Amino acid sequence: MIKILHAEDDPDIREIAELALGMSGQFEILQCADGQMAVDHAADFAPDVLLLDVMMPNMTGPEVLATLRKDPALSDVPAIFMTARVQSVEKQALLDQGAVAVIAKPFDPITLADDIMAALKI
Repeated sequence: MIKILHAEDDPDIREIAELALGMSGQFEILQCADGQMAVDHAADFAPDVLLLDVMMPNMTGPEVLATLRKDPALSDVPAIFMTARVQSVEKQALLDQGAVAVIAKPFDPITLADDIMAALKI
């Protein structure tokens, strides 16, 4: 099982992602309603991958990633950003911040698990 820490402030998106990833049978998912919750639970959960919404109140996905990168145990965990802003410049900026992939919102629940596996090259 691949452990995914998913930080997303929209409850509907969290639910869709949890259903989509849960149906694949490949993932254990920790859902976080905001960036601070993700930071608070990441070390104990020890995720194999971070799935982070870019735009969240109080702490954005990039801020969460920067914070988690300071923890040696989490510094190499692959990160995937999810965002509605997928212009090439914006996407490249997220990749430059250390993401292995950017998934466009709205995402396809049918292919979400495959998209994550492709980003992880598994």
